Amino acid sequence: MKTTKDVIVIGGGVMGTSIAYQLASRGMDVILLEKSFLGAGSSGRSSAIIRQHYSNETTARMARHSLEVFQNFGEIIGGNVDFEKTGMLFITPADDQAGMESNVLMQRRVGIDTRVLSGAELKELQPQIAGWQDVVAAWEPEAGHCDPAGTVNAFAAAAKRKGASIRQGVEVLGINMAGGRVQGVTTSGGEITAPVVVNAAGPWARPVAQNVGVDIPAYACRVQVSLLGWPEGFQPHPIVADFVNVIYFRPETGRQTLIGSIDPAEANDRVNPDRFNEGVDFGFVLDSAERAVQRYPALEAAESRGGFASLYTITPDWHPILDEVPAGSGCFLACGFSGHGFKLAPAIGEMAADLVTGEARSGFDLELFRLDRFATSKPVRGQYEYSIIG
Repeated sequence: MKTTKDVIVIGGGVMGTSIAYQLASRGMDVILLEKSFLGAGSSGRSSAIIRQHYSNETTARMARHSLEVFQNFGEIIGGNVDFEKTGMLFITPADDQAGMESNVLMQRRVGIDTRVLSGAELKELQPQIAGWQDVVAAWEPEAGHCDPAGTVNAFAAAAKRKGASIRQGVEVLGINMAGGRVQGVTTSGGEITAPVVVNAAGPWARPVAQNVGVDIPAYACRVQVSLLGWPEGFQPHPIVADFVNVIYFRPETGRQTLIGSIDPAEANDRVNPDRFNEGVDFGFVLDSAERAVQRYPALEAAESRGGFASLYTITPDWHPILDEVPAGSGCFLACGFSGHGFKLAPAIGEMAADLVTGEARSGFDLELFRLDRFATSKPVRGQYEYSIIG
């Protein structure tokens, strides 16, 4: 027997569950299909950093709104995401000072609590830090991080409370079209009919889109994370994006530091999301620890605790695709978040719901993220993007 719904959402990560929640909240009969389990892809292994420091005003507004949701998730959505406020530092070469000041000015204009620090102010804020004489920094005190798997499940539970159905272990094998319109999907568990399909399949978004003859420039790449156990006497640090040493790191449960790369070259490691090395390379563990020690010398006595690899889905301008493609088909894209989607998930859920319903509740610019921006040479760009010198 066929199942009939208003909307089919493909993908059980933070985007799919956020979108399903928003659509169900607007009275639509939604089913979310996940071929494995909720959070099995990028979301479950996200660093789950929630911050607002962007050089593009639209994205900064989206991040500000999303932070407010994460801070008050229980009251707004319902459930617990274990948001922990730590604050976040953005450290760049001193040559980037004018750009940093420009970005912070824009961020403050849209309501973000942030300020530029001199090197001396940075040292006062973080006495353990090194190399403060030659950098400029921005401080965002409201930033923090969440439990990634917990967040996915909280969105999913909220969607179900609004009437959405969630099926795990059900793979979409094809999207059915007739007369240029979506009719539904064929799955490993049978046929589901619906006039709307939302492709929020993360690293699998490109092959899913190919089912309707659309080839999107969104590629899965492997990214690595390492963990260091703090030595005796080491004081907790905030989240740090260090553009000098080309790493980010954040505190982790159990007196640990989680370290990842901010080198765009990671995008070159394209992989099959169904078959990639989920472990961490020894070379990355060693290199990331050495870079962290450059900023926090006391970590030289830290204990290596291994790490893992996850996936980003990269687009050419490192910004997402939110669009109906083909136009008028009922087939919608919500993909290509390029490693910074988790923190934007609340805003993206609302924006995708606007796209599907034709409403304008979110107040965010959907045109900015259309697929055709790549063909028309109109990529999303920030007003000032920092130097990478590590």
